[in-house]
Amino acid sequence: MKYTREIKVGILAIVCVFLLIFGFNYLKGVNIFSSVLSYHGRFAVMSGLEEQAPVYIRGYKVGQVNKIRYDFTKDSAFIVDINIKSDIALPHGTQMALVSDGLLGGMAIELRIPQYEEKAALYKRGDYLPTLVVPTLVQNLQAGLLQNLNDAVIEAKALVATANRQLEGDYLHSALHNIDSVSHELTGTSHALKVLMADRMPNIVNNVDSTMDNLNTITHDIRQANIKGTVARVDTAVDHVNYILADVRQQKGTLGKLIYDKSLYTNVNTTVVAADSLLVDLKAHPKRYVHFSIFGKKDK
Repeated sequence: MKYTREIKVGILAIVCVFLLIFGFNYLKGVNIFSSVLSYHGRFAVMSGLEEQAPVYIRGYKVGQVNKIRYDFTKDSAFIVDINIKSDIALPHGTQMALVSDGLLGGMAIELRIPQYEEKAALYKRGDYLPTLVVPTLVQNLQAGLLQNLNDAVIEAKALVATANRQLEGDYLHSALHNIDSVSHELTGTSHALKVLMADRMPNIVNNVDSTMDNLNTITHDIRQANIKGTVARVDTAVDHVNYILADVRQQKGTLGKLIYDKSLYTNVNTTVVAADSLLVDLKAHPKRYVHFSIFGKKDK
């Protein structure tokens, strides 16, 4: 009976220790019943990475950071040990990247596996992987802000240097003198414009009024004119002309016969020719037609 109690107490103590170890590892995210593969990486900075931080592949958690060791005598002072699932193979070229884990500032490890190749060599358990530090969002914002501030400072310095050169020379005095000249010319122009408005503007307005009155008078006369009667008389005259032309085309009346009767033209032409012959003969032999005697004696 005495030994039986001691055995029970021992078994209970072993179970409690086992449950304590299992619970502690479970809280840390370690499954003691699954096999894992360990890899290492060297970093110059940690940027807030802690033990038990998650390890991701393409956003999927495949393990966690097991331990962080450091040796400040070396440039890459930190050695990070990670444990991942044993069924995951890491080909050569895989990088262990230190990345931001959310917006709260936590850090994690991301395994960046290159494009898959069938005959690619694989890393073995305990190998050191090439590392990479990815700047966080806050670091990117700080870098951009610092760059913008640096650019602004450079531009401010250039502006101040330009202003100093302007003040050291006679540029400012010349600029003020030019401004004063322009102001004086503007004052003279304004005075001339006021005089013009006072002297010439009333005459211009009166001329415009007179012109408008004349236009109104002309418009009134046009309205009063008997345009419809004039147009009617013109239409009547045109009708008469058309009637006369119709008679001419139909060979009616003297004008129609004169235009279309060829015999009249022939007779007139014959008469003209005879008259011309008579005049020629008269000039050649005037005595045949005219007898002149002082004593009234007739020639034989």
